[in-house]
Amino acid sequence: MAEEIKNTLSEDDSIVNSPAEELEEERGDELFEHYHIVVDKGQGLLRIDKFLHNQMGNTSRNKIKQAAQAGNILVNGIAQIQNYKVKPLDNISIVLTYPPRDIEVVPEDIPINILYEDEDLIIVNKDAGMVVHPAHGNYTGTLVNALTHHLRELLVKDGVVVQNPMLVHRIDKDTSGVMIIAKTEFAQAKLAAEFFNHTIHRRYVALVWGDFPQDEGTIEGHIGRSIRDRKVMDVYPDGSHGKHAVTHWKVLERFGYVTLIECRLETGRTHQIRVHLQHIGHPLFNDATYGGNRILKGTTFTKYKQFVQNCFSLMPRHALHAQSLGFIHPTTGKEMLFQSELAQDMQAVIEKWRHYSKHKAFEEEVEIVYDISNRERKRIEENNA
Repeated sequence: MAEEIKNTLSEDDSIVNSPAEELEEERGDELFEHYHIVVDKGQGLLRIDKFLHNQMGNTSRNKIKQAAQAGNILVNGIAQIQNYKVKPLDNISIVLTYPPRDIEVVPEDIPINILYEDEDLIIVNKDAGMVVHPAHGNYTGTLVNALTHHLRELLVKDGVVVQNPMLVHRIDKDTSGVMIIAKTEFAQAKLAAEFFNHTIHRRYVALVWGDFPQDEGTIEGHIGRSIRDRKVMDVYPDGSHGKHAVTHWKVLERFGYVTLIECRLETGRTHQIRVHLQHIGHPLFNDATYGGNRILKGTTFTKYKQFVQNCFSLMPRHALHAQSLGFIHPTTGKEMLFQSELAQDMQAVIEKWRHYSKHKAFEEEVEIVYDISNRERKRIEENNA
């Protein structure tokens, strides 16, 4: 028996009987399960794989074996193999891969941008607008549908999908950029541990509203589902709700009314970058969910308003790109780093702001003079009437 068993991936304690898709959001963007177990004082000697299987009835022996082989079962801080005999008061920590979804996946021949592939994993540059995995309202056209087709020799037998692509993380539908997908259970387990231990290096590039007084900084604050609007996430600095989240940011280029920044994640909560930046008053440019699809900074001049609307039309999504991903290869142990160029729509908008920031002072001065001249002309006309 166990005195304590705790699943640190469980949904928010305040949520009861939530819909399945809402619980998916609570789990965040890092797809693993972490359990902490303290063995009961009266427990006799028992192999740890049997012990864990008894404690976690929904977890297969094979999955526990994969976790042990990947070094994901720690007893009193030391990695143990599956035949280790548990002892009273042993402190067990286990990281498991995310359970497969109970959704039938249809292979679809959808083009995907593959940056790298070997026997253990595949790196893709996801397009903005593509959902990562099938869910309510998006059962087709997803990255998982495309990967199932691409990996059909591995995942499909006699026309039947026997295994889904092994996700270890995800990014939002309208976020573009680098993702890693495992091709074996061992690789999935090893990568899940890297996400849990925060040894994965993730760098995002974002265009946000406003200017920053500093060149870099850190945002800390629990993230959980908003109490006012269950469709979005919110920040709870006092830690009363949600889960711990840390985002580091650094200014790359200043355009006056908007700023190009780099974001590095310590944690992987749902909408983390978007909600953290909104919390400090710098929502992502054109982020409709968190208020960035309005003109939040700048002038009241008509030309400026039209310029911003043109940028919104050019990039009808939030300005966020997962630019780089670094990790230790699960089999070779080598350090790997992959990068991708900004999506064309985001590049185009950044270039427009770069040009505008260089010429805005002159253009605004001309418009002010024009506006004053118009008022003066109207005054003269009224006096002569």
